[in-house]
Amino acid sequence: MEALKLIGILIVIVGFILKKDTIATVVIAGIVTGLVSGMSLIEVLEILGKSFISQRVATVFVLTLPVIGICERYGLKEKAVDLIGKVKNATAGKVITIYQIMRALGAAFSLRLSGHPQFVRPLINPMAQGAAIVKYGELDKETEDELKAYCAASDNYGNFYAQLCFIGAAGTLLIVSTLSEQGCDIDALQVAMCSIPIAVISIVVGAVNNHLLDRRLDRKYGKKQGGKA
Repeated sequence: MEALKLIGILIVIVGFILKKDTIATVVIAGIVTGLVSGMSLIEVLEILGKSFISQRVATVFVLTLPVIGICERYGLKEKAVDLIGKVKNATAGKVITIYQIMRALGAAFSLRLSGHPQFVRPLINPMAQGAAIVKYGELDKETEDELKAYCAASDNYGNFYAQLCFIGAAGTLLIVSTLSEQGCDIDALQVAMCSIPIAVISIVVGAVNNHLLDRRLDRKYGKKQGGKA
């Protein structure tokens, strides 16, 4: 009977394998787990409701989705191409590098103004692809997917490696509290100062990686604008 309480995990795995709706799969898994554990349907729904209310901030990003859809519907990518076309010597790698620097600086000061739904999808990816289109002409599907991956990675690198530079960041405070419990005399400022070189190194590595991306695109499409080698 105890093993039956783990049926929710099986439901989630099967649902993901069959590519069913994520939210519906998780909700069904939660309801079934509650029922087999001896809870009533009302109790299960109460727990789900309380969990949603307590974690509602995590779903705020959903509000950005309609805005993204409207922007893309009315030619966001085309406008990005026009904008990038006016910038001399702009490349996809340079656009991505600039964004990673901005993302790292924002994370270092705990400014949550960037992110995948807010910036990468509606702004950075179209700008990076726009720079490549202006320089090389039409891109194939493989290149488009590669640029998407690089844009998403730049957001992850910038945020992950620079967020501990802020002394009030949750991660910084967690490190301090954990080490203090183990008898290490350390404060948040020390953790932040040690994190700065790592953040700088991540930016340098990202810049080099993005430069190599430009080199690969040059070899693939030709160096002359419009893709005419």
